[in-house]
Amino acid sequence: MLFAMATRLLALTLLALTLAGGGAGAQTLDPASREALDVVLRMLQDPALRGGAIASSPDAAAADGQLRGLTGNDPALMQQIYDLAGVIFEELARGSGGDANAMTQALTRGQNDPAAFASMLSPRTLERLRALSIKLSDQPRP
Repeated sequence: MLFAMATRLLALTLLALTLAGGGAGAQTLDPASREALDVVLRMLQDPALRGGAIASSPDAAAADGQLRGLTGNDPALMQQIYDLAGVIFEELARGSGGDANAMTQALTRGQNDPAAFASMLSPRTLERLRALSIKLSDQPRP
């Protein structure tokens, strides 16, 4: 379940990178990079902003639909997933030095090897991923 969850979060993070237009943060963020990162994080945290982004992208709508199925359409769980995707996106942005190409490559590699991608995450984020994975595995399925 953890790898399935990681794969879905990778897809969301890739979506966030796409919506950000490649301008993400670095370890020391310049104002433009910080603002671009903040825009993505606000979109992931705010259901109204996220809804607009999802409506404008078939890929985003497909990823969101998969997550709705995974959560049983539970809004609180959906928000937890999107919040965690934001944390992962921020870690990826900082870890790549804000290089959009490096971020995209890491996400592409992660889709083929979620364990390798997970090894790039902080212990705290991995624990959040594990806890959310357990919570999702306990969800009743239709």
